[in-house]
Amino acid sequence: MAAHSSNHDNPEALQVSLQDGLQPAVITVSGPDRPGVTASFFRVLSANDVQLLDVEQSQFRGFLSLAAYVGFHPEREVRLREGLTETLRAHGQKVTVEIVDGVVQSRPRSTHVVVVMGNPVTAANVSSIGQTLANYGANIDRIRGIADYPITGLELMITIANPEPGGGQALRKALAELTGQLGVDIAIERAGLLRRSKRLVCFDCDSTLITGEVIEMLAAHAGKEAEVAEVTERAMRGELDFEESLRERVATLAGLDASVIDAVAADIELTPGARTTIRTLKKMGYRTAVVSGGFSQVLEDLSAELELDYTRANTLEIIDGKLTGKVIGKVVDRAAKAEFLREFAEDSGLKMYQTVAVGDGANDIDMLSAAGLGIAFNAKPALREVADTSVNHPFLDEVLHILGIPRNEIDDSDLEDGTFHRVPLDQ
Repeated sequence: MAAHSSNHDNPEALQVSLQDGLQPAVITVSGPDRPGVTASFFRVLSANDVQLLDVEQSQFRGFLSLAAYVGFHPEREVRLREGLTETLRAHGQKVTVEIVDGVVQSRPRSTHVVVVMGNPVTAANVSSIGQTLANYGANIDRIRGIADYPITGLELMITIANPEPGGGQALRKALAELTGQLGVDIAIERAGLLRRSKRLVCFDCDSTLITGEVIEMLAAHAGKEAEVAEVTERAMRGELDFEESLRERVATLAGLDASVIDAVAADIELTPGARTTIRTLKKMGYRTAVVSGGFSQVLEDLSAELELDYTRANTLEIIDGKLTGKVIGKVVDRAAKAEFLREFAEDSGLKMYQTVAVGDGANDIDMLSAAGLGIAFNAKPALREVADTSVNHPFLDEVLHILGIPRNEIDDSDLEDGTFHRVPLDQ
């Protein structure tokens, strides 16, 4: 029978079973990554009738790290140590065998994930983040690199002191404050299946999915760009009712030839990383959407090109080939954006906790609040205050890293289908 029993009803007591009479130990191997190291390691263990309880191997920049939690027959300890040392020395490896008194603690069940992104990310940044985590009783379980382009990204698996829902709010607030101090983006969310369950990502359009504001681009053709830009800024800060501000801005377009819509549509520039983000999400089976306070006539071609699943926007009234300065139907305002997100989720057969919303202005507050994960993208203060996390670099593919999708997997997929492309970044 097993010397160490497990209790499946009590995760804290869950331990791997060790056969009677075996001595537990942790064996570590480190050195240059070469073919045959792992095979030699397990060949020696096999020759000594070792029981495996846990194994982890990683390769980092040409160096190998291999660790195993094992049970061995005590009378074979010398033979095991000498066999490992002599066999792996030929591969340039260092070996340690640490005898364990009792049972090694099981792998940590991390409660949260912290993603750190910046250009650059310095040791001082990570030191400050680590100290903040420690100050709030959080332990770092594992760290891995998650991106090397266009920013550096690190993923920290952590365990907080109070794992109950809402237990990490004070830590979340402290990390949000640290983001501004350090100049790096710090995102935190719950770990586990909840994080992996996201299946619908809904983007705001202007200054999120695209770099500009469509209403301002249209206003430029009417010579009212400065006037409209000032109203837009006040609306995005939450100082004006969105519908009122929209109607005020659209009124300045009265009399413009409808051909300006095509001209503006041709001038739209996607936010850096937008194509990569949408393409990657589609490959992974996510549903994608855009909800815009802009105009459907401008977004039709873009939505089709990106193969978005859902698109909602306002509709400009056109009579006799001219813009009337009015919009048709219900305005896509702050409340409507949240309603559309719920509609998309229901149509996709998803729960709201499986949704992600990305936006930049006060008009996105309800949508981000309703989503399972709300991401403020280079946002106004009013939105950052309610968002789950913020992105303050101009790269939309940071959204992928927040979702736990590493850069190397994105690049490998793009290389396979011929879409791989890296734009040189300004130094």
